[in-house]
Amino acid sequence: MINLKYFLKGFSSIRGVRSPAIALGASFIAIGALLKNIGFTIQESVFSTFLTYALPGSLVMAESMIVGASLLNIFIAVWLVNARLYPMTVSLMPLLMHRTQPKWKYYLSCHFIAVSSWLIMKDNYEQINKKSRIDFWIGIGVATWSVAIISTVIGYFASDFLNRDILIGLAIINPIYFTCMMVGAMKTVKISLSIILGTILGPAFYFISPEWCILFGGIFAGTIAFFIGEMSEQ
Repeated sequence: MINLKYFLKGFSSIRGVRSPAIALGASFIAIGALLKNIGFTIQESVFSTFLTYALPGSLVMAESMIVGASLLNIFIAVWLVNARLYPMTVSLMPLLMHRTQPKWKYYLSCHFIAVSSWLIMKDNYEQINKKSRIDFWIGIGVATWSVAIISTVIGYFASDFLNRDILIGLAIINPIYFTCMMVGAMKTVKISLSIILGTILGPAFYFISPEWCILFGGIFAGTIAFFIGEMSEQ
């Protein structure tokens, strides 16, 4: 069973000035309004967030539906966008694994991997004994997941009062928050260089390929930062 003490501790960790809950909620308010505008019912909107629970994936799905993409194309697009969570999973799971915990907890908790919950766990895992980390993580996941679902409902019903500029502003709050968090985490050469180079190379690649500039900028920035960081540690 889930240890209720650590579950509630994880659930309550979304409070505080460093919590992504406000930024996450603002972005999903925009998602809820967007889903209503493209013709989703309230049930479909909630179910979308319930299953997707990732801002970029929800945006890609909505935009794909607007242009009339097929179900297969939407599935592949969302799958590719959410593949970015794989490195987070690889870095996080060794911190959570404990031989006394049942595997179903790990299968369940995979759904909660997102940048918001990952940042909270990375900030707090050292304070939690390893056996109880998976329960703490599930608490974080349920809390951030709940924020996303509730905010989707709010955005859906508030859509008539939100104009285009407000929606754009709400949608970019979350990326801005994560950028600030990453800047605050610039404690190593690799992280610092990847952020600085990404900021420079992303716009630079825009002049070469607007459609692929973010991907190319990220690959080159991350690769260069990795190798320079490895050389500096030798």
